[in-house]
Amino acid sequence: MNRIKYDVIIIGAGVAGLYAALHLPKDKKVLVINKRETFKCNSFYAQGGIALAVDKEDVPAHIKDTLDAGAGLCCDDAVDVLSKNSRAVIDDFIARGFEFDKNKEGKLAYTKEAAHSRERILHAGGDATGRYMHHFLLTKNPHALWSDARVVDLLIKEGECYGVTVLDHRACRNIYADHVIIASGGVGSLFEYHTNAPCISADMQGLCVLKGIELERMEMLQFHPTVYVDSNSAQKMLLTEALRGEGATIEDESGRRFLFDYDERGELASRDIVSKAIYEHSKKTGMQTYLSLSNFEHVYFINRFPNIYKNMQALGFDVPRQRVPISPAFHYAIGGIKTDLKGRVPNVKGLYAIGEVASTKVHGANRLASNSLLEGLVFAQRAVEDILTNPHVPERSDKYPLAAKEFIEFPVTDEVMSYKEDKAKKDLLRKIMWENVSIVRTKNGLNKALEQINALLNEKIGRLLKFRLLTAKEIVHSALARSESIGVHFIKKDNNDEIIDNTNA
Repeated sequence: MNRIKYDVIIIGAGVAGLYAALHLPKDKKVLVINKRETFKCNSFYAQGGIALAVDKEDVPAHIKDTLDAGAGLCCDDAVDVLSKNSRAVIDDFIARGFEFDKNKEGKLAYTKEAAHSRERILHAGGDATGRYMHHFLLTKNPHALWSDARVVDLLIKEGECYGVTVLDHRACRNIYADHVIIASGGVGSLFEYHTNAPCISADMQGLCVLKGIELERMEMLQFHPTVYVDSNSAQKMLLTEALRGEGATIEDESGRRFLFDYDERGELASRDIVSKAIYEHSKKTGMQTYLSLSNFEHVYFINRFPNIYKNMQALGFDVPRQRVPISPAFHYAIGGIKTDLKGRVPNVKGLYAIGEVASTKVHGANRLASNSLLEGLVFAQRAVEDILTNPHVPERSDKYPLAAKEFIEFPVTDEVMSYKEDKAKKDLLRKIMWENVSIVRTKNGLNKALEQINALLNEKIGRLLKFRLLTAKEIVHSALARSESIGVHFIKKDNNDEIIDNTNA
């Protein structure tokens, strides 16, 4: 690996990063860098499925559903790109040998999830779509994959990105490339309750803040309404939205389906509405909320949701007979690194961002269920097309070190990257974000969070914690800048709890 310059470096080995790698020719020098083990990414844990426009006739409806969920803040062009390219990327997956679940007639089995107007979600392995897609892409990856390595800097000079600095086994290395694609995922580890892989910790977003790269819509954070949170693990157990799409119901301790008090669609309302309804009802009544699976026939449930069945049985829940206590938890970052519709980061030549880490504005103020895997595929392909048709070679002058002449490797100590006290501070940050910057926000709560985050930034901390804090600070600033509720951003007045709500505006 020493003294090699790559054509493309991809940061992150989830579905977006691996699909980008798959589209880069074998004769290109490509390196995929993965922070931890390959399965520790959000793609691996995606249960429900992948949405698409089933055919040309379904494109307008898929676009409308996406726009409606986005509450008026979607970029129309981005949604158009997403939907019109959806069938093609799915067909590409199938042509390469991937198998989605089929019905009894041997045809693709589509299911429905909240806020979709029809059945248009494909799944694999029942409730293991992300796991199956991720494993498939790993087996097809034609390029070098470097695991247990963490990118801690972007090499940028005079508006050009020419590589990365990687922390690897207590040494830092500069590695050079003509193009860098960031596909590192969301911000889950900022919150006390989340469904993300444990290593999804907002590193690259914070690094972008340090480098002066614009983040946008960071206040738009999606909380999944049906999560089992009563466990000691940082990552909480997601109960896929497909359960509600196929008949699961939400009820309180008395068995009352209270969601209809908040939206006529009940369990099929969008995630932000369901999460807020659970929050409000629990606060008002003091009752625990449950997911009832009693509408499912036992054998069908085992076959359709095998992993949920296995995991819940291991926890002592006799599903589908027994209902499961649930709570909302952080799930998906809608905002992120600002990009155009080809994944390019403005004002930095050679730098791209795709997947959850990016903001294409395709999701607006609220992501439509199962559009996330689709976004990762569509915009990964578009980024690679741009790289191959518009090659960028960093300027060769004294200001850009040539990999053939210079390969920097230097030791790193705990004091440089992390202090022993940082773990307690990370836990404090998670608590701050959950209590003040989650489902329901107030101006006072946001200002309190900002004060605490600034205090932590002024302490003696490692670089990795600084990344998290800078990302958290950007989220709070964005939330304070949007004074009215819309989509997943739900803010109350401090004095009388009057809700300023333009969700359907």
